Amino acid sequence: ILAHNEEERLLNDLTNDYNRNLRPAKKDGDIISVSIKLTLTNLISLNEKKEALTTNVWVEMQWKDYRLSWDPEKYSGIKITRIPSTMVWLPDVGLENNLDGTFNIAHYTNTLVSSDGSVYWLPPAIYESSCPVVVTYFPFDWQNCSMVFQSQTYSSNEIELLLTVEEGVTIEWITIDPEAFTENGEWVIKHMPAKKIIDHRLTPDDINYQSIVFYLIIQRKPLFYIINIIVPCVLISFVSVLVYFLPAKAGGQKCTVSINILLAQTVFLFLIAKKIPETSTAVPLIVKYLTFLIVVTITIVVNAVIVLNVSLRTPNTHRMSSSIRELFLRKLPRLLRMHVRHSDITPPPAPLTRRCSSLGLMIKADEYMLKKPRTELMFERQKERDGLMKIVLEKIGIECILMLPSLFQPSE
Repeated sequence: ILAHNEEERLLNDLTNDYNRNLRPAKKDGDIISVSIKLTLTNLISLNEKKEALTTNVWVEMQWKDYRLSWDPEKYSGIKITRIPSTMVWLPDVGLENNLDGTFNIAHYTNTLVSSDGSVYWLPPAIYESSCPVVVTYFPFDWQNCSMVFQSQTYSSNEIELLLTVEEGVTIEWITIDPEAFTENGEWVIKHMPAKKIIDHRLTPDDINYQSIVFYLIIQRKPLFYIINIIVPCVLISFVSVLVYFLPAKAGGQKCTVSINILLAQTVFLFLIAKKIPETSTAVPLIVKYLTFLIVVTITIVVNAVIVLNVSLRTPNTHRMSSSIRELFLRKLPRLLRMHVRHSDITPPPAPLTRRCSSLGLMIKADEYMLKKPRTELMFERQKERDGLMKIVLEKIGIECILMLPSLFQPSE
């Protein structure tokens, strides 16, 4: 009871005539040194769309207030007492790059005051700070997020912000509470440096002249995206190439398979677009890869349509012109190093006029005509040339696909 009464008397003596709105300076020119240390308890999330980092931290601040000093011998040897933070002067240090509008801490805990006037304050806070996201190497990306603390009203001539010094060592990093820290499932922390920033473009009278910056350099865990996005995209790209192994007669199946692959690639591109921020500063490599696959698939569809159109032509409906014959039967096969028979190049002979024949020869001719269609009888060589043209078109499509990667390479 005596100790309780002594502590109550001490609290009354310290807070009597105490003005918490005044800076604890004996003279107007005195500078109050405020030490800051950040302890991370949980990396909650990083929202790439909003470019916002949510963290759970403890903000440790220390300073001296001469008005809160006393002689321990006068108060039964009490060297440390606890005073509500709402009753003492507090440095108005807050998170500058916040996104939710909350500059201050979440809960005002008590302050620990020593007999020499040292004040120790450790409030908890959940901050949502801005973090510019660079998605060039998504999902194998690193992010550098920062938390900037500075005074809201005091200049460096009134308050000096410092990093906490423990046992003669300056704490130039974010500390982690091993008992309370919870590891994030998507991000792993690689580095946690901290430093004091002084903007020499400004004067010490400016409140933005000094600040304490804590950095969180984190790396994404890519296993989820490898299994759900990258591996399916690679397998689909192989399937799109296998379309060329289908025969020319299966032109309809080629178009069906290619269009299905195109839809699948579009879905994956949409899923990635929902994850990354809507910015034009950088385009992820995986988006470039999917765009390249879409261009390849569209090229395959166009080539399959051309081959299907040619394969459905018959000698009795279409006749190969001399220019087409020259292009597809002479020039392109030589460029593609294809062997062409001389009979395929020469134009078909003009149909002979039918001579009068005897009844027996006419009967034999009718039997032959019944066994073999008239179009195949008269345009057999032309049918072979049409087949060669289909092969040439397919090989042209393959050469175009092989040339597409060179178009997407960055120019030196």
